[in-house]
Amino acid sequence: MHLTRPLFEWLEGRGATAVTSTITLTELLVHPYRDGDIDQVNLVYSLVTTFPHLEWHPPTLGVADDAARLRAMYRMKTPDAIQAATALAAHATAIVANDAVFRRVPGLESFLFDGV
Repeated sequence: MHLTRPLFEWLEGRGATAVTSTITLTELLVHPYRDGDIDQVNLVYSLVTTFPHLEWHPPTLGVADDAARLRAMYRMKTPDAIQAATALAAHATAIVANDAVFRRVPGLESFLFDGV
């Protein structure tokens, strides 16, 4: 939480805008579903889907094609490639993640958590 607090405080501020793929919700809900914790599922869902200045982008055919290209070129996992392709399609200039694989993608500055 201490690593993400500045990010979410910035996102709550005036003039901030962030985009994410709907794949993010899939990733966030895996552990609560695995644990059978429906209260946590509901909490995560309600928090992230109502967060101010956060735009959710579903994968389009163009994003899927770009993700396949990124996956092939930079040896990325499919969820990571979808995230990167979504960011590029939305004309984002940076990506916040916890995987150094995003450093491979030209056109996106990477801000990494966990000291990666």
